Amino acid sequence: MPTIAVDKAGLFQALGQDYTTEEFDELCFDFGIELDEDTSLSQRPVVNGKQEAAQLKIEIPANRYDMLCFEGISLMLEIFLGKRTLPDYRLVAPPKGELQVINVDKETARIRPYCTGAVLRNVKFTKESYDSFIALQDKLHQNLARQRSLVAIGTHDLDTIQGPFSYEALPPEEIQFVPLNQSRSMTGVELMRFYESDRNLSKYLPIIRDSPVYPVIYDSKRTVCSMPPIINGNHSKITLDTRNVFIEMTATDRTKIDICNNIVVSMFSKYSEEPFTVEPVEIVSPHNHQSRQTPDLTPRETQAEVSYINKCCGLSLSPPDICGLLKRMSYSASPSRSSADLIDVHVPPTRADVLHQADIMEDVAIAYGFNKLPRSFPSKSGTVAQPLMINKLSDIVRLEAAMAGWSEVMPLILCSHDENFAWLNRKDDGSTAVRLANPKTAEYQVVRTTLLPGLLKTIRENKHHTVPMKIFEVSDVAFKDASLERKSRNERHFAAAWYGKSSGFEVVHGLMDRVMLMLKSAFVTGEAGLKSKAAGETMYWIDEVDDPTFFPGHAAAIHIRIDGREEQVIGVFGILHPTVLEKFELKYPVSTLEMNIEVFL
Repeated sequence: MPTIAVDKAGLFQALGQDYTTEEFDELCFDFGIELDEDTSLSQRPVVNGKQEAAQLKIEIPANRYDMLCFEGISLMLEIFLGKRTLPDYRLVAPPKGELQVINVDKETARIRPYCTGAVLRNVKFTKESYDSFIALQDKLHQNLARQRSLVAIGTHDLDTIQGPFSYEALPPEEIQFVPLNQSRSMTGVELMRFYESDRNLSKYLPIIRDSPVYPVIYDSKRTVCSMPPIINGNHSKITLDTRNVFIEMTATDRTKIDICNNIVVSMFSKYSEEPFTVEPVEIVSPHNHQSRQTPDLTPRETQAEVSYINKCCGLSLSPPDICGLLKRMSYSASPSRSSADLIDVHVPPTRADVLHQADIMEDVAIAYGFNKLPRSFPSKSGTVAQPLMINKLSDIVRLEAAMAGWSEVMPLILCSHDENFAWLNRKDDGSTAVRLANPKTAEYQVVRTTLLPGLLKTIRENKHHTVPMKIFEVSDVAFKDASLERKSRNERHFAAAWYGKSSGFEVVHGLMDRVMLMLKSAFVTGEAGLKSKAAGETMYWIDEVDDPTFFPGHAAAIHIRIDGREEQVIGVFGILHPTVLEKFELKYPVSTLEMNIEVFL
């Protein structure tokens, strides 16, 4: 969780009273945050002959982006203590009536397709609020923005630049400007070389370095405002004397950029001459249908069930009582007119962490007081503890294999592309394996589509043990699936491998028969004169298969028909091809079995 250091005296002044360390620690606990350290209790460093002011270091939940700065912490605690209500954030027209405009070029789709902005008018910064403004941007960059890879925030002195602005993507050699706090002009190429050794900025260079175009934001006079996500231009840098702040953000994620914009303007619009007012910016981006006014500070409307909240908390609160508690957590809520069991909730733009009614229920419990919740036997819980059917089936298969004398292993779900395909003599058609976009090592490039690489690598690393080795795994593999929302799906497989001086084919065959018998699947044969009693029930049979992973003529596919339905192939077993053994550095024969067990659900 991020730790935020705030000025102790300043926070207590904002809250309207002083607290002892124990009292403030209790307040933090009641609100669901944690006081990590009170520096007034320890020796503080002396800077320029003056001792550093006492600070409170507070651990904030990772999803509470609205509390990553002094302003957010003080505001939420004030509301929680009932000393103020949630501010009414408003969008206001600019003094001259014309909104600032950012025109987005279609070439930006090649690198960072989304852009948003806002203006804070007549801001009065102090040294403390200015430092907090910069620190909030850094915290958002490190957390929600994932080291600027998802979102990059730029802030500028609007009085030094002039709209309309343009967001473009140009070859790096065509971009030239003086970077922040520098004195000489550089091209995009020179800037990359210049900041390679910079301790702070060098980690962001790989985000765009290999792109043929770099993002850049110009004003109407072609003055560079920023080259996101690397650095702003020196021309428009903000200072303590800045009165009008122009905020621009670029991103690869539309949701994250809107959250960042809302958080920044919500926290620091309090310093505007008219507090909590924000001037919107017109985004013109017709090529990707993203033209709009930003930010959108309209509270989100949702509903929560009174019965659900009471059941989870073990309480019997009325709708008005729940609405009162939600008010302490910065919501606006009222009993619903459509149902006595519903509450209409307005989620403020600062609360991006609220996604479901479970989040609302949690805030009701916090406002009521965790220590005040009734204690009861777990039978009063709102959940039902029972295993998922797929996990129950997996445990049954796992137990049978173990009782048959096989040892379970648990390799990693990621492997290299070659291990998943080339080393098994298989070809990648491009539509099967889920690839990692930016793998850190060649060993973890894809999500496995078969359990065999993990089993074979386990044997390879344990070759010094006596043979034969009999190992198995029951776990998930993953496949691309364009028909699903997440474009991929998991599939539970059972796989086993025999490694010894003999092939072990009959041993693997026996294990497969044992598992099938345990799953009440009868084996059927096509031999003359033999009749199966399994007709019309669950049955399986094997057919020779030509699979390049296995030795020719020594592999069989497993066919199954469940409850008389259409037959399907659920797996394959056989003796591995010598080239496969060579790739995995195995000197003895290996027989393997792999099958999909989800079909038995």
